[in-house]
Amino acid sequence: MTEHAAMTQILPQEFAELQPFVGKWAKPTEYERAAERRAATPEQLNAFYGAILFRLPEILERIDRHPLGAVAGADRLLFHMILSLAEIAPHVEFYKSDPHVPFAFKEERMLGLHSGIAD
Repeated sequence: MTEHAAMTQILPQEFAELQPFVGKWAKPTEYERAAERRAATPEQLNAFYGAILFRLPEILERIDRHPLGAVAGADRLLFHMILSLAEIAPHVEFYKSDPHVPFAFKEERMLGLHSGIAD
């Protein structure tokens, strides 16, 4: 079982209102986060962006309690969600919530090779 599969999918109680976003946005790899962004509707991007941005200072404070590279458990879900925020923010802020980069080639054509390490 992978670390991602083994960890809980439940956020800490103080972030319960973000729970509906976990399944789509708490992805452990850059490629999974980008794929979710490309598959999202503008409404999904805006809903996630608004919900997570509102709580970002609290989330960052909580994540900051962990040593670098050692965020674990439910806090790791929050960490993955803020990485998804970084993935979608330009699309909400600059591209009018278009999940794709305007006037660009299809992103799916560019595949990088990774060692398989999440994050």
